[in-house]
Amino acid sequence: MSQLLRFPSSVKRDLAIEVWMREHSGKLGAIAQRWFEVMRDCGDDVRELLHDGHPTACVGDAAFAYVNAFKAHVNAFKAHVNAFKAHVNVGFFRGAEIADPMGLLEGTGKFMRHVKLRPERDVDATALMKLIETAYTDMKGRLEAE
Repeated sequence: MSQLLRFPSSVKRDLAIEVWMREHSGKLGAIAQRWFEVMRDCGDDVRELLHDGHPTACVGDAAFAYVNAFKAHVNAFKAHVNAFKAHVNVGFFRGAEIADPMGLLEGTGKFMRHVKLRPERDVDATALMKLIETAYTDMKGRLEAE
């Protein structure tokens, strides 16, 4: 039995994702949009959909990566703590099984991993781009093996 997350409803360009991007403006939205564009550019077979409220990229119908933005909650007593919590996740559905030579991936799930991005902290863009490409290539290989 395949353990791939499949979405037969994925399409070349999902208008719901464009709406999501417009609704997530500002620094977090810009980060999410940048990295989702990298996912879109992986190959002609990339499809997408809004899954669980966040943009998800697929190889054909098999999910390989997503982005999601998490805004800080305003609380007068904890403003300094909560402001730090605002971030974007660049997530990988089979992240536990892909090479991560720069150690960017976080998480302890059986399959999924993510990279947490914050506006005030730089990320190794080359390493993250390589992770996205690796996740795409890995999923392509899994599909070919089926």
